[in-house]
Amino acid sequence: MTPSLTADAPFQLPEQPVATDIMAKYFRGFGERTRLRILELLADGERAVGELVELTGEPQPKVSNHLACLRWCGFVESRREHRTIFYRVADPRVLKIVELARRLLEDNAEHVAACHTIDGKGC
Repeated sequence: MTPSLTADAPFQLPEQPVATDIMAKYFRGFGERTRLRILELLADGERAVGELVELTGEPQPKVSNHLACLRWCGFVESRREHRTIFYRVADPRVLKIVELARRLLEDNAEHVAACHTIDGKGC
């Protein structure tokens, strides 16, 4: 990873990250329900920030923070039209990851419900 990409990252990586460090951080982008909801809404096409605020029922600052995370991870792209910012999914493979996770969850819901980690915080 280039230093310019990680300098403004919303999280810290080890000084010498290995592939699994980077992959774990990447998947954290999917690890929040509002971000997943935004991705689902963008699956239908480009949407303005205000529309995403209305559809998610979340406050505008929260939606903007989640969009910034999704943009930093490369999941979404934005464009400005006058004073309105529109977002779209950056790569259709992002939606494939979400769909694959949904199908895995359907097949493994019982296991996910029972999932625990060693630190006690749960999966």
